Amino acid sequence: MINKILLGAFCISQFSLIYAKEIPSVISGPTYISSEIQPFQKIPKTVIIKTKKFKIRIDKQPNGKYLYQSWPANAKITSKPNMIISDGELVPDGSGGNYYFSFTNKGYQYQVWRNYLTDSASKAPYTLTVNDENDNEIVSQDGFVVKQ
Repeated sequence: MINKILLGAFCISQFSLIYAKEIPSVISGPTYISSEIQPFQKIPKTVIIKTKKFKIRIDKQPNGKYLYQSWPANAKITSKPNMIISDGELVPDGSGGNYYFSFTNKGYQYQVWRNYLTDSASKAPYTLTVNDENDNEIVSQDGFVVKQ
């Protein structure tokens, strides 16, 4: 009789454990869309783009921030850059994979946009925008990848 009681208790405990493991998959909370870049969008560690007037190199630094360097469009990238801005941020833009790199220098806001989603096949993959202290756009140039 004791053996049957112990066997029954053992079986009940086993079924309880199995049922307890299944509950989380049955009861699920709401699903939220993440503001992070989608995993299929690979963000390069280094990208070099060329606009009408500039060559721009953006590098991911070991601390997770980004470094912006720029030269005149006709200059060699091995020469000394005209401008260097450190501590840039990667900012996701929407859920389609677009994003931009944001840099601040002397009150000016530099943004290099990655355009994954566009209305036109001829749209440039990058766009450089520069805004002054009053948030007025003073530069907007399309950029094409030189090296990625």
